[in-house]
Amino acid sequence: MSNPSKPESGNASPSAQSTQPGPSGKPFPQTINALYFRAFKAEDELEIWFQSSPNEQYKLYHNYKVLKSSGKPGPKRKEGDRQVPEGFYTINRFNPKSKFHLSLGLDYPNKSDLIRSDQTRPGSDIFIHGSNVSIGCLAMGDDTIEEIYALAKLAPRKNRVDIFPYRMESETHKEKIKQYPEFSDFWTTELLPAYIAFNKSQQPAAYEVDSNGAYVHSD
Repeated sequence: MSNPSKPESGNASPSAQSTQPGPSGKPFPQTINALYFRAFKAEDELEIWFQSSPNEQYKLYHNYKVLKSSGKPGPKRKEGDRQVPEGFYTINRFNPKSKFHLSLGLDYPNKSDLIRSDQTRPGSDIFIHGSNVSIGCLAMGDDTIEEIYALAKLAPRKNRVDIFPYRMESETHKEKIKQYPEFSDFWTTELLPAYIAFNKSQQPAAYEVDSNGAYVHSD
């Protein structure tokens, strides 16, 4: 968890792009229309994909190692449960004065979480940040968050962040729902379709949230 202080809003112009490769060892893409983040809790990985122009397929920029997260498999449902959320989010604030070097704030609780989570204390302040400590956040290390932060500011619109419990390949998914049957419906009907859709199309899956807070995907 990161404590925001005068978070920034808006994005930097392309002229602010760094020309020096960071921890990924790669220069930033020359043109960015949108970014898409995919986090995998079990593997401690954070992928960042970029789209150069509207309707173009996304391309993988880099797969970063998450240095520290907390909690266990399953979504976040209340303040203090130490859980990293699972679901579909956007980056809604940039915090250059984070206690954890730099941080990117997620819009948790989102529409789904507000329905399904504790109605008085659902939790808040979920970030992708620096350092190597975490309470419900994704800690990336200081050097890595500097690169991610600068990259995220180049996108002209809000960056989507999908957080999955694990890489949802068929055999892995079968094993995980046996281990955690309480999450079988959530993982299988709500998260898995988005995972499969992106792998097929390299486009983030469209979804809606129904009156029960469930993520609903079009066929």
